[in-house]
Parts: sequence; C-alpha cells; structure tokens
Amino acid sequence: MGFSLIELLNQWPPEGVWVLLVATCFGSILLFLRLFGVAGLWIYSVVAVIAANIQVLKAVQFAVFEEPVALGTVVMASSFLCTDILAEYYGAAQARRAVWLGFAAYALMTILMILGLGFRPLSSENGWAWAVENHEHMEALFTPAPALLAAGMIAYLCSQFHDVWIYEGLRRLTRGRWLWLRNTASTALSSLLDSVIFSVLAWRVFAVEALPWATVLFTYILGTYGLRLAVAVLDTPIIYAAKACLPTSKRNSIDDLSMVNSKCRKKQS
Repeated sequence: MGFSLIELLNQWPPEGVWVLLVATCFGSILLFLRLFGVAGLWIYSVVAVIAANIQVLKAVQFAVFEEPVALGTVVMASSFLCTDILAEYYGAAQARRAVWLGFAAYALMTILMILGLGFRPLSSENGWAWAVENHEHMEALFTPAPALLAAGMIAYLCSQFHDVWIYEGLRRLTRGRWLWLRNTASTALSSLLDSVIFSVLAWRVFAVEALPWATVLFTYILGTYGLRLAVAVLDTPIIYAAKACLPTSKRNSIDDLSMVNSKCRKKQS
C-alpha cells in the first residue's frame, strides 16, 4: 500500500502534494492538541524538527521556481505555528520548552542512528544483500554532514526562540488584540531568520567549498521564502481554530479569564 500510494502521489503535480502536506501538518497540530493538550504540541514539535531535517535531503521542482527547491520548508514552518499556539494558550515558558524538546530529540536521534550504523554491516553473501542495501540507505539518511547538522540546529534554536520573543512582544504591544498580526508576523520573520542563518552557515561559513553569495541569497534564502510566507499566511485561521481544540478544562479557564479582563476594561473606560 505504501509504495502504491507513493506512486499515486508521484503522478500529482508537486503543488498538489504541497497542499496535501500543508493540510496534514495543520490538521495534525489540531488533532494532537485536542487529544493530548500541551503534550500533543510538544510531540508535534519533536516530530516536525526530525522530519524537516530528513525531508531537506530531497529537492523538488515547482512550476513557480526556476531551480529545484529543497523540502522541509512546510514542516519546519508549521513548527512555528506550534510554538505560537503554545505561547498564546499555555504561555511562553511552554513554547520555549517545546523548542528545547525538539532540539534534544533531534540530537538524540542523530546519536542513536550513528551508533546503530556503527555496527559492522553483514556481508552480501548468503542472501544478506538486502541488509547491506538497508545499511547504505540508512547511512545516506542519518549520517549528516557536520556543516549541515551544525547549521540546522543553530538556525532552529535561534529562529524558534526569536518566534516566541516576537510573538510575546507583539501581544504586549497590542494588549492581547490582533491575534492574526502576531501569528503571521512572528512566523514570517522567524522563518526568514531561519533561512538566512542556515543558508549562510551551511553554504558559506561551514562549507568546504563556499557557494557564491548570489546563489546563497537567491536560491537558498529567497528561493524558498515564498513557500514559508505562504505557510505563515495560511496558518492564521488555524491558531483561531486551536482554541476550539483545546481540552475542555483549559478552554473554560481561558473563557473565564477573558471575561474577567473584559469587565476590567469596561471599568477602566
């Protein structure tokens, strides 16, 4: 079934699969929030950072871009929505915890996979050719280039903490109003920061053979930012919908707090 589904999706235009991926990410965030509360968003954050760093190994040609674009953009951008929901309904401390959980999980997974690959592979003789092939496939996926690993984790931490900081700053500045503004602005700015830090570190600072600045800017930074910006705009209705997906006790406490704040504002006016 898995292979037949992949073959079916391969026949779709890349834009169609992109829409399906966006819907899956957003739907999963709401489902995990509804089923598991704050722990569900922590789980999604962990899965997102691992999946994004695996997907980035694959490049796809979209009709709107002249050059192929590396994947991982949608999944990584959706993690900003996750931290925004946590910051909005559970507080900035829980959002920062999700960031550290994602970082720790990816680091641990990398260590575990490297240790697993450290076992000497079987010989291709005596019918073990399939095991040798599997070892080679795993090695290609889970043996990261040190430059890419370092660039990815530094960019992840900086952009995610920046997202929480911008979100909280805008909430204080707007006195809790204009949820759409702080969600879209924080995700858009943090996604750009993530792209800039990763691209500069991976392809210039840490690279054995540095790419030209024009290639880094137009292909790797601006080339994927349109997709990141699209996710930032599309996820705005999701953060509003997230309130309805909160566990009942949490949703009731937020409604009670909103009612108290509303009465206070009326008295002040």
